[in-house]
Amino acid sequence: MSRWRRPSSASAPSSTGSTRAPAAEPSPAERYAASRRRAEEERGELAQFRQLLTFPLDEFQADACAALERGSGVLVAAPTGAGKTVVGEFAVHLALASGRKAFYTTPIKALSNQKYGDLVRRYGPERVGLLTGDTTINGEAPVVVMTTEVLRNMLYAGSPTLAGLGYVVMDEVHYLADRFRGPVWEEVIIHLPDDVQLVSLSATVSNAEEFGDWLATVRGDTEIVVSEHRPVPLGQHVLVRGDLLELYAGHVDPTDPGVDPPINPDLVHLLRRTERTDGPSGRRGPGDRGYRGRGGHRPGGGQGFGRPTPRFAVVDALDRDGLLPAIVFIFSRAGCEGAVQQCLAAGVRLTDPAEQATIRRVVEERCAAVPPEDLDVLGYWDLLEALTRGVAAHHAGMLPLFKETVEDLFSRGLVKVVFATETLALGINMPARSVVLEKLVKWDGSNHVDVTPGEYTQLTGRAGRRGIDTEGHAVVVAHPGLDPVQLAGLASKRLYPLKSSFRPTYNMAVNLVAQVGRDRAREVLETSFAQFQADRGVVGLARQAQAHTEALDGYAEAMRCHLGDFAEYAAIRQDIARLEREQSRAAASARRAEVARSLEGLRVGDVLEIPVGRRPGHAVVVDPGGSGGFDGPRPTVVTTDRQVRRLTVADVGTGVRTVGYLRVPKGFNVRVPAARRELAAALRSSVQTGPAPDGRPGRTKRPERHTAAQDDAAVAALRRRLRAHPCHACPDREEHARWAERWHRLRGEHDALVRRIEGRTGSIAVVFDRICDVLERLGYLERSDGALQVTPDGRWLRRLYAENDLLLAECLRRGTWDELDVPGLAAAVSTLVYRSRREDQGEPHVPGGPAGRLGVALDGTVRAWSELEDLESEHRLESTVPLDLGLVEAVHRWAAGRSLDAVLRGGDLSAGDFVRWCKQVIDVLDQVSGAAPHERTRTTAARAVDALRRGVVAYSSV
Repeated sequence: MSRWRRPSSASAPSSTGSTRAPAAEPSPAERYAASRRRAEEERGELAQFRQLLTFPLDEFQADACAALERGSGVLVAAPTGAGKTVVGEFAVHLALASGRKAFYTTPIKALSNQKYGDLVRRYGPERVGLLTGDTTINGEAPVVVMTTEVLRNMLYAGSPTLAGLGYVVMDEVHYLADRFRGPVWEEVIIHLPDDVQLVSLSATVSNAEEFGDWLATVRGDTEIVVSEHRPVPLGQHVLVRGDLLELYAGHVDPTDPGVDPPINPDLVHLLRRTERTDGPSGRRGPGDRGYRGRGGHRPGGGQGFGRPTPRFAVVDALDRDGLLPAIVFIFSRAGCEGAVQQCLAAGVRLTDPAEQATIRRVVEERCAAVPPEDLDVLGYWDLLEALTRGVAAHHAGMLPLFKETVEDLFSRGLVKVVFATETLALGINMPARSVVLEKLVKWDGSNHVDVTPGEYTQLTGRAGRRGIDTEGHAVVVAHPGLDPVQLAGLASKRLYPLKSSFRPTYNMAVNLVAQVGRDRAREVLETSFAQFQADRGVVGLARQAQAHTEALDGYAEAMRCHLGDFAEYAAIRQDIARLEREQSRAAASARRAEVARSLEGLRVGDVLEIPVGRRPGHAVVVDPGGSGGFDGPRPTVVTTDRQVRRLTVADVGTGVRTVGYLRVPKGFNVRVPAARRELAAALRSSVQTGPAPDGRPGRTKRPERHTAAQDDAAVAALRRRLRAHPCHACPDREEHARWAERWHRLRGEHDALVRRIEGRTGSIAVVFDRICDVLERLGYLERSDGALQVTPDGRWLRRLYAENDLLLAECLRRGTWDELDVPGLAAAVSTLVYRSRREDQGEPHVPGGPAGRLGVALDGTVRAWSELEDLESEHRLESTVPLDLGLVEAVHRWAAGRSLDAVLRGGDLSAGDFVRWCKQVIDVLDQVSGAAPHERTRTTAARAVDALRRGVVAYSSV
């Protein structure tokens, strides 16, 4: 069972100002029971644990710890910085006191490293271990910090390290909502032995009770402890033209603003005046002629909303108002780096000489292992200059060693401002006095989307340092389209629903079938949080379907006609509308096909005129592209402004026109900025002087207009039937038709709803069955005496945990990579791991060419992926992630022993990204070294791990 516990309101006074009546005098029996509880607590482990702390426990911490000591599992949901991890540390204390083991799991290696350091300082290095995939320290210690994936792998492998396990702490458990890695959390929760107590630490979520109920279902007795009280109150502000204004009106309590709180009228007035007086044309910034520099404004003008407030001006305002240290969230890596450069160029200096000396010493000590020849390539000197001035960037593209250095200096209070992407909001202990959001819109990888209330809460949760600040500050920089009412909605809501992202995988399927058989595996999967939420959702959907049925009956009655069957008449009208839509689509398709044909037959060097579309102008073809199916080829071009684009039908309007020819240098690589710059300059010059004729007549292609008949025979016949129908003469025909249209629309919604209900019931098990069918078809599972069993090939697959697990197993089983050397195998594996952050990167260079060993192996890998995609489509499964060859050349060079400068020169890949991807390639190679069916491949994989784990990759500890 789950028990809901929300701390009493004593710790968070009511904003209404009302007082509660005095509590009734307890009875003698109640006083005796309370006395017994106090005596037990004083003798218990919680009392011993309190003595280790330098601060008193908050009520929610004490409640959760007491539940743990009673033997219950606990779910603790509390704001960032509230001190949830104390409960996890108490679980560690209980494990050591009882002679059992405790595993402390985290979602990322950086957080594992941080927690390992905390526990080592308290309990000593001999009692604490660390397992993060590529780092193993004292793995058999009674307390081990690890990433969640490591624990999942242990459970499937039946690792002896699990013996004696008594407690598992899952820090940042709300990470199970993550689309890519979230399922691992549910796998661990489901498969942990029943006698293990689970401590789940989560950010404040709006459905904590639902999550707790599921935990109680799969783990037994679980107490839910929720605290919405921030230990440090949070003020909400907007920065307008250098002035910091409160978001709410003066009488509103910012810690409890309520629903639709009134907005500060001064803020509303200033925002309106700024937009009215400055407008889009009132631009002022470092790029404008006559700009006065840091903190200066040209007379008669303002910064306005035509251009964002300069980042250094934001820092100036925070420094002036005493709001440093601060984290400024910019949802772009380039934006973070640009912000640092802006501050340096403007002369920002936030540190004194003593702090600068300390910073230099810390940086030099931390980076002492970096070879001197790599310092320039890594941007070390720019980093050092920024850090000594008290500013820094923090994002996933940075070298992990540099990120750790920034985190260390910021936590010491030496770095005052960090420009960060939202990845910093996850778990890393970097509290600040203020958190600044430059915009309330972010790029999610495919679209610009609004920041949600839950994301706003997560990001601003770092503001306010417990024991240091009396108040934290959330600041939003005024920008075009900022609506203070919308901002108040973000700041006042605490909606952060936890939604499962669980889905079965091939590796999960073979492991479950091997351990418990197919039937029991289906039952296990039906206990997932995903199925739990789906089943609960069915109840609400069923009620909605019932309401639909009643409404349909009412609509049918309203469209009844005394002259005849109006439903039949309405169906004829629907058929006419459907056929006319199909004719319209057919005409549009014909026009699209004509446009697609204009992209065929292009050659390298053709200069194109693109008269309309998103990017009008001229471009030169650098890759004609292959066959693109109905939409034709997708040629890669370089535009006059140096952009690399892959043209589609949507880009070229009514079709492209070849206006000339420009010689493209042999060996041209679109990834090399200098090459793009030179080609774009040649293109601009060619366009201005008139391109050289291409020597091919008739290259102007314009699509012919589609000339379909207005009414074909079928539509004409339906119209005759319509006019002959009795209901056509009804004087209330159009009124009936409106009700019929509503009935038709609702009927479609109702049918879709019924399909959703049917699809949700047992949906996880259905996907599992389809996965098993694919595995059986490929020979990883087989039937024996009517039961499904794992084959020898399946036993290899059990040990492969990569995202593309089945494709990896297929390449190993087919021997696709058996003839590769060390650099070649590392490069081939990178295609299964790497995901480019940009589209249209052009054709990557493959060492040795298409006919070389690596080229042939990559061709075999692509062929295996294509066959798997067809098989998955046949079984209605989500397709395996496509391959990406963008890292092949860089990994091949590094594994071959080339320098970092040689690996990164001329490309867009940052050192931090390169290290991060290399570590993921190493992780997969490590699996291959133990799971490949052929000895030669296993040996090559082990050597490839050593070849990659050197230099900058080796000394980056995360």
